[in-house]
Amino acid sequence: MIRVCIADDQALIRSGLRALLSLFEGIEVCAEAADGDAAMAVVIDDPPDVLLLDVRMPKRSGVEVVQALAAVGRLPPVLLLTTFEDDAALVAGVRAGARGFLLKGVTAETLVEAIRTVAAGGAYLFAPLAEASPEAEPSAWRRDALEVPEPLTPREAEVLKLMTSGISNREIATALRLGEGTVRNHVSNILSKLGVSDRTRAVLRALERRLI
Repeated sequence: MIRVCIADDQALIRSGLRALLSLFEGIEVCAEAADGDAAMAVVIDDPPDVLLLDVRMPKRSGVEVVQALAAVGRLPPVLLLTTFEDDAALVAGVRAGARGFLLKGVTAETLVEAIRTVAAGGAYLFAPLAEASPEAEPSAWRRDALEVPEPLTPREAEVLKLMTSGISNREIATALRLGEGTVRNHVSNILSKLGVSDRTRAVLRALERRLI
């Protein structure tokens, strides 16, 4: 049985998720929380197998909850939930230790698949910004992320690490004492080797593959 804690500031969302998950065998909702502080208290008191955590909550955001629980060594597998297509939250959440990210509009089957995946130790990233193209099937980006990318050079690895902080090519060039054109070439090579089309996807792919 997978024990799930639901942390969301909207009671209607919590009750809806509880009712939805009750329809699936092998999953039970063991606790609820209405804000970030309450989520932390619940998890520390009785750790769930999976924490469904709203990104935007009172007192502490979902990302802040993940960071705080990780800092005290009490972070369970976390699925971040949001109604927004938020690149920054996705990157920050995964960097902090979340195992997955879902928009609240996903199907029940996708939600349950994600819960079972992270409970088993896997990662589940699902959001429009993480798709390879508008026509891509929902799981395409996740499948691609599990493939072994072409190895990065030491310099490309340095550039990629700086990319995670969101700084510009000019700032990376200054930090590494390189020409801006050289950094652009490195970024282009990184995107190509990771099989992605932009910097956000590159960071997500690198985090998924534990390259940084």
